[in-house]
Amino acid sequence: MKLFNAFLILSLVTLTTTAQEFKDLDKSPMDAVITRNQDNSPLARIIYSRPKKNNREIFGQLVPYNKVWRTGANEATEITFYEDVLFNGVEIEPGTYSLYTIPDKDKWTIIVNEQINVWGAYSYDESLDLLRTSVPTRNTAAPVEDFSITFKPAADGSDLLMGWDDTFIEVPIRKAE
Repeated sequence: MKLFNAFLILSLVTLTTTAQEFKDLDKSPMDAVITRNQDNSPLARIIYSRPKKNNREIFGQLVPYNKVWRTGANEATEITFYEDVLFNGVEIEPGTYSLYTIPDKDKWTIIVNEQINVWGAYSYDESLDLLRTSVPTRNTAAPVEDFSITFKPAADGSDLLMGWDDTFIEVPIRKAE
């Protein structure tokens, strides 16, 4: 009986140790950024996945020009506005939306779409676009290895920054009056 109990304990320890291994972690981890108003109330939040450059040519190759892109990896990037905002000058009501882009060499078209909880851009439906707006591309000071999104505080709002490889864009988000 002691031998059986010892075997049982050894088996449980082995199974527990094996079960705690994390295999095949996501190669493009999920991240989130939030920007707040001066009174510390939330203005906007973005949830997205961060693919790596990994010595690949990004724009024009991995991410083709003039095609709808999920703006990251895995699920389509999600943006939530907590109050009425002007997104590059266009008014948007509070809510959660998908954020797609169409990269081009000199400009990106930014798309705010009403369909959420979608994988990639495979089921993208243009008829659900809330808005499309364009911003010029800019060159980064140094290559950006991981696709990145952040907010830069600005008067009455924030500027949304998205960048990868040697390219970034900036989209103003302001509180609507």
